[in-house]
Amino acid sequence: MPTWSDDFSTCTVEDVLKTQADNRAWNKELRTRSAALVNSRLANEISWGDYIENRKIANEEAAECRRRADILQGHLPDYRRTA
Repeated sequence: MPTWSDDFSTCTVEDVLKTQADNRAWNKELRTRSAALVNSRLANEISWGDYIENRKIANEEAAECRRRADILQGHLPDYRRTA
């Protein structure tokens, strides 16, 4: 997971937009890894137990990515009003 701070009070709009772009890139990476995981399981390259374990981690990361996206989206209207 990329490093993260929930405090954007001292950030510029550009900083928030950059962080938002980084989060979108991370989301794309997570989707790619998830697809590769499914493909590995379908090809019997990994066991069911390994698949379940990795799927749990992937779900946790996806939830964190969505949480971050929600936080970032919540900060953008504040910047647009003051900019």
